[in-house]
Amino acid sequence: MSEQLRVPTMAEFMAEGKQPEVLFWVGCAGSFDDRAKKITKAFVRLLNKAKVDFAVLGTEESCTGDPAKRAGNEFLFQMQAVTNIEVLNAYEVKTIVTACPHCFNTIKNEYPGLGGNYKVMHHTQFLKSLLEDGRLTIEGGKFKGKRITFHDPCYLGRANNVYEAPRDLIRKLDAELIEMKSCKSRGLCCGAGGAQMFKDAELGDKEVNIARTEQALETQPEIIAAGCPFCNTMMTDGVKNKEKESEIAVMDIAELIANAQDL
Repeated sequence: MSEQLRVPTMAEFMAEGKQPEVLFWVGCAGSFDDRAKKITKAFVRLLNKAKVDFAVLGTEESCTGDPAKRAGNEFLFQMQAVTNIEVLNAYEVKTIVTACPHCFNTIKNEYPGLGGNYKVMHHTQFLKSLLEDGRLTIEGGKFKGKRITFHDPCYLGRANNVYEAPRDLIRKLDAELIEMKSCKSRGLCCGAGGAQMFKDAELGDKEVNIARTEQALETQPEIIAAGCPFCNTMMTDGVKNKEKESEIAVMDIAELIANAQDL
C-alpha cells in the first residue's frame, strides 16, 4: 500500500505568497538513510494529523555542516552553513523543527554567528507543544505498560539541556519509563557523534555503542527509544551485536507516537 504524505516545499508556499508555521529540516540521515527515512515519514504523518502548516526545503536543503565542523574542517562548515542561511533567510524562515539533534544544535547555536537567527526546536519539543495545545492526542494503545528506556542524544541532552520533552512523550504512552544508570546529564554517547559515524574505529577493547547497549539491556527493556537517527543506528547495531533484535525494538519517539495512533 503506497501512502500519500503531504509534504509541501517552501518554494510552493512562496509561490502562493504564504508562510508555513514551521520549516521541517529533514537532515542528511532523514533524507538518505533508509532506516531514518521511516522516522521522517512517522513525523510527517504526525504533522499531517495535527494539521500543522509545515514545509521542507526539498532539494534546496544541504548538510548543516555539523560533521565537517566536528571533524575540524571549519572552512567547509562555514561554506555549507552560509549557503543554507542564505536560502533560509531568502524564505524569511522563522521557526525550524528537526528530528536530528545534530542539525538542531548546529542551526540553534552556531548559525546565529553567521547571520542565521531562528527559533529551533527538536521534534520531541514540538510534538510536546502540539499535545499541550490539544492539536495532537496520544493514547498508549500497543505501548501501554511496555518497558521503555530512553537513550539521551548528546546534542539534545548535555549540549542543550533537553531531557524532559522525550520522556514526557513516553509517559503519555502509558509506558513504563526505566532509566539507564548513565542518563540525562550523565548520559553516555552512542559512539556516532563528532563525525565518529563516518570514520573507522580506533584501538580499544570495546565499541562505545556496545557499552551503551549493554547499559540499555541492563534495564531489561522491550523498547529502546531514541531521539536521533545516528543514535538509532548505533543502538540498533548494538542490539544486533547482542543478538537481541528479535526481542528488543529500537524506535524513535516519533515512531512510537505514530504507531500508537496507527498512523
